[in-house]
Amino acid sequence: MKDFSLLEKKLKIKLKDQNLLKQAFVHRSYINENPEFELGHNERLEFLGDAVLELVVTEYLYNNYPNPEGELTNWRASLVNAQMLAKLAGTLGLEDYLYLSRGEAKDKNSKARGYILANCYEALAGAIYLDGGYRPAKDFITEFLLPELPYILAHQLYVDAKSKFQEMAQDKMGVTPTYKVIKESGPDHDKKFEVGVYLDDDLIAQGIGSSKQEAQTDAAAQGLKEKGWE
Repeated sequence: MKDFSLLEKKLKIKLKDQNLLKQAFVHRSYINENPEFELGHNERLEFLGDAVLELVVTEYLYNNYPNPEGELTNWRASLVNAQMLAKLAGTLGLEDYLYLSRGEAKDKNSKARGYILANCYEALAGAIYLDGGYRPAKDFITEFLLPELPYILAHQLYVDAKSKFQEMAQDKMGVTPTYKVIKESGPDHDKKFEVGVYLDDDLIAQGIGSSKQEAQTDAAAQGLKEKGWE
C-alpha cells in the first residue's frame, strides 16, 4: 500500500480527492495486468496536465521576460520537455509511487522509464488542477519546475539539439546528419519511435519519443553527448 500522505507533505499539496492523486501514478501497463483495479490509467490526466504546465510556464515567461516570442517559445519547450520533467520527477521521488506492470517495474534505467516519469509529472499537475483549480496547480509548478529556468538560460539548454548537432557536425566533420526510424512500438494512440542519428553511414546515437520529431531531437541530444560537443 502506497502512503501518498508522505508525498503530499513533501510536495506541499493536499488533494481532497485521493483517488485523483493515486490515478496520476497509474500506468497503462498496470491496468493491462490488473484489469480489476478500481481506477483507470493516467493518460487523460496527463493530457490535461500538459496544458496546465504550458499555461503556467507561458504566463510566467510573459510576465517576467520582455524577450520576443521565438525565444520565449524555446525557453518554454526546454522547461516542459520530457527530459526535464523526468529529471524533476526523479528528484521528487515520484517513481516510488508508480503503479506499473511487473515488466515495466523491472525496467528501471531505460529511456521508457523516463517518459513514464515525465508523463506522471504531467498527470500529477492535471490531478492538482482538477482537484483544486488553477491556483494550487500554479503553486506546485512554480515551486518545483520554474526554479529550473535560470540553469537552462545560463547553460543555453534551450538551443534546439538538432540544430546544434547539425552545426557541429558540419563545422567539425563537413557532414550533415541524417535520421532513420529504427523501431516503432505501441498502439496508435501511444506510439513510441526509436530513431538513429547518422554521420555518413555511422550510427552515432539513438533517441526515443512519442513522435518522430521528438525522437530525432532526443537522438541529436544523445549524439552531442556521444561526440563531446555539448
